[in-house]
Amino acid sequence: MLKLQHAIICLLCGYLSETMAFPSILSDIDWKAGVELLGNFEWPKTTLPTKRETAPNGSTILWIIQDTYEGSTFFDTFNFYTGADPTNGLVTFVDQQAAFNDGLASITSDNKVIMRGDNTTKLAYGVNRNSVRIASQAEYNMGLFILDLDMAPWGCGVWPAFWTLGSGTWPYNGEIDIIEGVHDNEHNQVTWHTAPGCNLTQNTNFTGTIVQTNDTDNLQCNAFINNNAGCGVTEWSQASYGPLFDEANGGVFAMNWDENGIAVWSFYRATVPLDITQGRPDPSNWGEPVAALSTQSCNITNYFANHSIVFDITFCGDWAGNSYATSNCPGTCEDILMDPANFVNASWIINSLSVYKQSWLDISNASSAIRTHPIMNLKTGWIISTVIFLHVLVSL
Repeated sequence: MLKLQHAIICLLCGYLSETMAFPSILSDIDWKAGVELLGNFEWPKTTLPTKRETAPNGSTILWIIQDTYEGSTFFDTFNFYTGADPTNGLVTFVDQQAAFNDGLASITSDNKVIMRGDNTTKLAYGVNRNSVRIASQAEYNMGLFILDLDMAPWGCGVWPAFWTLGSGTWPYNGEIDIIEGVHDNEHNQVTWHTAPGCNLTQNTNFTGTIVQTNDTDNLQCNAFINNNAGCGVTEWSQASYGPLFDEANGGVFAMNWDENGIAVWSFYRATVPLDITQGRPDPSNWGEPVAALSTQSCNITNYFANHSIVFDITFCGDWAGNSYATSNCPGTCEDILMDPANFVNASWIINSLSVYKQSWLDISNASSAIRTHPIMNLKTGWIISTVIFLHVLVSL
């Protein structure tokens, strides 16, 4: 039987080689890939998502990896910031050499990236605590940013953030705060800070709650009003920040910035979508975001441009300091800053940060290309089908 099958295949392939150029791609295909055994028979097994994002012209949107930050090379393309904290934190940001020498930045043997605030030095009253702030050398205009981490910093007086920042004079190219919180809060806050004229739309679909000032929704992202509150959204999940997030072995945060707006999702470890873990992210499968800024009330391209990626850990300052009295933390923020034991949880533990860019798959053009390809004409289509079928039989 096998000899007969081989003979037929050889005859057909010989015919094809004389009538047309047989694409080399067919010879490279693993014909048994994606086949799952069911009893004594095998059916093709699909792993396609249930739906895909589409562009305004109807094209399918695919996200293609652009940059990956992880492991031993993570810090190679980040710069360490050593200036004063613009949020008035009681912090000294150290350079790369000091950070590595003092254990504030490191890579573990299993390639986890560590950044932390100093948790070993006892300070005198009024002395700043050392920490790190880094910014990517690359700048981005739109993209899908996916951070996988085991731990985000928290604790009394602690104020961490994972964010993107526009170049030039702040806030004219915008700021997007993806992870931000203070003390031992349980709910992450997503915030946008912009020049005047960009606003949050109340009827946009997202699961979080709009941050308020004096019982009024902060809809204006304008950084020059409301003490730079911006337009923020508090996540509903108690596992989106602080101790519960860390107890759940962390998770994934994703920010999608495209022509439709800016949206943020968060997933604790047990709920991370399969398309993310497989490196084929598709936000259309993730449900409603926790926060979203739509183009309905904000021209995204006018207010957000040339963003670098930033991680930092500061202490006290404009948010953590001003909110300390109502935080249920002991004493004052200045007092707690002195004892290093208060900062054992002020650490980032990062598995990877991936940045994807959009690629549009024009189905209409692809279909046209398939129709005009020489191996798909009616005369030879049945021959290709026969070859594939017999090749599968031989391979089994």
